[in-house]
Amino acid sequence: MRHFMTLVLCLCSAYLFAQDKFTVSGYLTDASNGEPLIGASVILLETGKGTISNVYGFYSITLDEGPYSLTYSFVGYQPIKKEFELSADLRLNVSLEPGTLLEEAEVSTKGEQIQERTQMSSVTLDMQEVKTLPVLLGEQDILKTLQLMPGVQSGSEGTSGFYVRGGGPDQNLILLDGVPIYNASHLFGFFSVFNSDAIRNVELIKGGFPARYGGRLSSVLDIRMKEGNNQELKGTGSVGIISSKLTLEGPIRNENTSFLVSGRRTYIALLTRPIIRATNGGDETGGYYFWDLNAKVNHRIDDKNRLFLSFYGGKDRAFYRFDGGNVISANELERASLSWGNAITALRWNHELNNKTFINTTATFSNYQFVVGNEFRDRETDDRDVLEYVSGIQDFGLRSDLDFTPNPNHYIKAGASATRHRFRPGVNNYTIVENSQTVIDTTFGNQDVVNYEFYAYAEDEWKISPDLTANVGVHFSGLIQDGTNFTSVQPRIALNYRVNKKHSIKAAFATMTQYLHLLTNSGIGLPTDLWLPAVDEAPPQQSNQVSIGWAHSPTPQFEVSVEGYYKHMENLIEYKNGASFFNGSREWTTKIENGIGWSYGAEVLVRKKLGEWTGWVGYTWSKSERLFDELNFGRVFPYRYDRRHDVSIAITYKPNERFDMGLVWVYGTGNIVTLEEASYFAISPSFTLNQQFTQEVNYYPDRNGYRVPAYHRMDIGFNFHKEKIWGQRPFSLGLYNAYSRQNPFFLEFSRIFDGNTGTSRQALIQYSLFPIIPSISYQFSF
Repeated sequence: MRHFMTLVLCLCSAYLFAQDKFTVSGYLTDASNGEPLIGASVILLETGKGTISNVYGFYSITLDEGPYSLTYSFVGYQPIKKEFELSADLRLNVSLEPGTLLEEAEVSTKGEQIQERTQMSSVTLDMQEVKTLPVLLGEQDILKTLQLMPGVQSGSEGTSGFYVRGGGPDQNLILLDGVPIYNASHLFGFFSVFNSDAIRNVELIKGGFPARYGGRLSSVLDIRMKEGNNQELKGTGSVGIISSKLTLEGPIRNENTSFLVSGRRTYIALLTRPIIRATNGGDETGGYYFWDLNAKVNHRIDDKNRLFLSFYGGKDRAFYRFDGGNVISANELERASLSWGNAITALRWNHELNNKTFINTTATFSNYQFVVGNEFRDRETDDRDVLEYVSGIQDFGLRSDLDFTPNPNHYIKAGASATRHRFRPGVNNYTIVENSQTVIDTTFGNQDVVNYEFYAYAEDEWKISPDLTANVGVHFSGLIQDGTNFTSVQPRIALNYRVNKKHSIKAAFATMTQYLHLLTNSGIGLPTDLWLPAVDEAPPQQSNQVSIGWAHSPTPQFEVSVEGYYKHMENLIEYKNGASFFNGSREWTTKIENGIGWSYGAEVLVRKKLGEWTGWVGYTWSKSERLFDELNFGRVFPYRYDRRHDVSIAITYKPNERFDMGLVWVYGTGNIVTLEEASYFAISPSFTLNQQFTQEVNYYPDRNGYRVPAYHRMDIGFNFHKEKIWGQRPFSLGLYNAYSRQNPFFLEFSRIFDGNTGTSRQALIQYSLFPIIPSISYQFSF
């Protein structure tokens, strides 16, 4: 990595000395809190050329000597125009004031329009929209907002999992401040781990991936935490039905250093524990809770150097305890628990090498662990029987990225990374203690695996002509482990041709390689994630995706996009029929099947970005299929989350500063499931000699051969804001599933007894999860 970056720096230096021009550079920030503005536009009024700020707010534009006018703009902020005579390199740090514009002529300066961006198949969320739209139990959730976008599908009713263009959950690269998150779910998938109060920017890329991203097949979700208000101490918080949260941010001594701390915790266990005790005579108790904590400190060393330290930690725990009672001996104790959680840390150094070159170096740590435990204990003798199942993945990484803007026609990015993975594919720890002596103390299952993943990339955002822009790059990656090495060269190209000022045609091609797999028994509703390395029996996953689209902005407030895509995937894995993650006595490679998959579809998005009424309408037509030689009798079968039609409408209305509301309506073709076609009784030998017993056996003719009824739902939310002397005190009311649609959660065959005839019949029963659910939350700020 060091040699690669040295070569890139040498090339950049050579380019610099060859030019006789001057550079304007600096940072774009929010005037109210000092937060950097990501993707803000810097436009040269004389020519219409310009650049955008990077994820740290840095921009650079190189021009000939002479007088110029630059306009700095960003959606939701008042633009600023700077006029100057350029005769030497110039430093311009610019702060934009939040505010909306009323003049349509001015609105055109508010930022880069969709038809001007080379990047296609991407979505950027407005955090204010996220906080306005109604959600389940009042918990704001960026992942559920993303599920409302074309090409993004939800899993089960109410869950935060997302599936992009026919891919699986493991094929989404989820980055929090540049660090991968391996499990993004709380409450068995009903909420995500991302606290919206700590987030400042969210971008989802579904295709046309730039070379700087790699390691997953289907999407990149790049989430950036706030950096902390460097102007004054601020606080926000809320109290809801199932959880509360609090965020504090402010400067440390002066505006050169700031901090952010944001925490959230549920209290479901506190509410349900007394009920469980009362209904079981005080012998049983149990519950569930989750918590998460975001923290960040950033320090400005000087004009060219900044340090950032960010942290995220979160944990879910479900537990059960049976303590004595009349059923078993009063001395006996039974305990069971299920827990999972993430912990990540990033230490980042931003260095401005010169006014055209920006370097970001990051050291990262990530740890994900899933634990199932069960214990039986005699408190009188201290005899005990303990079983614990553990799986997880731990990463240490180092990455360096370079941004280089030699002139307005080129924006070059390059970088390299190395990561040490430690996989724990699934280990059972079993202990038996009798009469204070350990009878059994053993560990069995899959051995830990350590490997090293690396990549290097280079890309150029190249303005070929006034109407044609390209992003061309290559991503080279590899994996090293125990004599098994894999490498991959992945070319990337994206083109944007502007037909006129309001229309453009886009196309992109990208190859992707993924060096890890995910095995999950998703049907049982638990976060049973087994992250596994690529090996000879399960080579790295591969994909090729081509996209083509049309982008249009009829007015500065509206944008319309239409896209079509085709994606082919290889080296996918699934459990063999009957295999389970709990069976740790065999290597995981003996439990899997390898196969291929493909998906294709079309997406339409109409979005209004400004005004009292904002929101979008999205529609997706798609098809996703899989083929495994040893599954479904070797025949093609639809992917579990194949969905032919998907419609979403999201509307927000804000007539004044005291009130706003949101409405969401979604419709989707029903999910597909595997159902038995017939059942019969088979005679099997018993454990007792000379005896037999009958066992019901189900016959499944087709994998994912039945489609459940269509899904649709409406949510409504109202937010009331009231200013107090000590800050704002808004509260929110909401209805989830406002017309109480009984959507299918799962189906099963069951026998129904008819009392009139005295006979029973087999019937397919639908179970629904959520009727109409009201919510209320109280928020505060100071």
